[in-house]
Amino acid sequence: MTTQMILALAVLIIMIALIMFDVMPFGAPPIFACILLVLLGLSTVPEAFAGFANSSVIMIATFMVVLAGVQETRLMDKVKEALISLVNKGGYKSYALLVIVVMLGASLVGGGNTGYYVLILSLISTIPYTQKMPTSKLMMPLGFATNHPLLPFNVALYYGVVSSVLETAGFMEQVSMVKFAMVNFVMAAAFLAWCLVSYKLLPDHPIAAAEDDANAKIEKTKAVDMPAWKEKATVALFIVSVIGMMLLNTLGNMAYAIPGLAAMALLLIKVVDFKEFRENMFAPVILMMAGVIGVADALANSGFTAMIGEVIAGTLGTSVSPVLIVLLFALLTSTCATFTGSNMGSVYIFAPIAIASCMSLGLNPTAAAAAVVVSGWQGGYMPIDGMPAMIMGMGKYKLPEFWKFSVPMYLIRIVALSAAAVIIFPM
Repeated sequence: MTTQMILALAVLIIMIALIMFDVMPFGAPPIFACILLVLLGLSTVPEAFAGFANSSVIMIATFMVVLAGVQETRLMDKVKEALISLVNKGGYKSYALLVIVVMLGASLVGGGNTGYYVLILSLISTIPYTQKMPTSKLMMPLGFATNHPLLPFNVALYYGVVSSVLETAGFMEQVSMVKFAMVNFVMAAAFLAWCLVSYKLLPDHPIAAAEDDANAKIEKTKAVDMPAWKEKATVALFIVSVIGMMLLNTLGNMAYAIPGLAAMALLLIKVVDFKEFRENMFAPVILMMAGVIGVADALANSGFTAMIGEVIAGTLGTSVSPVLIVLLFALLTSTCATFTGSNMGSVYIFAPIAIASCMSLGLNPTAAAAAVVVSGWQGGYMPIDGMPAMIMGMGKYKLPEFWKFSVPMYLIRIVALSAAAVIIFPM
């Protein structure tokens, strides 16, 4: 390892330790890590703080302002009341139903869709605390459920990446999209099973602003005084923002700007004041998301990630089980994506290595390609990426509480993904 690699790894470890032991307020450790990168000469100031100009971070930050506005409308009150009525029924059946409903919703918008998971997490955070079904028992299962379509017919992005990495490696055999969808279904089913099993393990505490009296939470606030035209405009801007983010692959750069335009419109018509605008756009979870990008770039630029992949490829040998090859690369890819925040980057680093390893052993590399590509979005056991960071922050979880659910979830998903890939695409 070079000095740069060691220093970059040390900064990552320091950041994780600060998050683990609550040494600094939530959102501050990544900022501190970015400062260390500059002081150690690993990054320039623009490189270390590149996350604050990152398209996805800007999009989510401005969408937080839109959410702040729409949560004051009667429409959101009705949505919350519908969720609250289901939550108030309490019990295991209501919990299971909520998880399934969110997973079905993910089937329509695509797993891991930014607009969808931000919407679901924000709705959960506004539900009043009740002992029948504490919202702390919902935030993690429902949050991660947004990344698991129960009916995985919307897998075009992942499928395209699989085809791309296989063709680049010189493997021209056509991959069945139906079989690829089946691999995703098995993983989603494994996730659902873990959610159903883990209900009693989830913590019980109020979340977000839920320390207030539960009855007060469903009282109308600004919605009572908000003119009808303002309310309609706010709801319309919210819908436009969500649709814009869901069409990210179609609209390109325009999609990143749509929530910002909506946020500015809400400020202009005085649905939110500048204090609310500032507090939501620069919320701790946004600082967390922005700060970790600089650390991810430093790790990649140091060559640390590529080195780890080469070492593992070199030590696999010729006698290792095909299933173990797929599992190891899926674990490696997902872990790299978790710690660096670079899903696609991790896939394009490790997928070619996994494919080349299989082909050199005379194995069909389709299973490895499928598992590695999907695994790039299946980490989440560390709260240093967008959705996991929001789940932990908005759910007010301590890291041990977060890990109690997320670590088994992660392992179950990766094992199910790898096994399904090898079974459905024999090697």
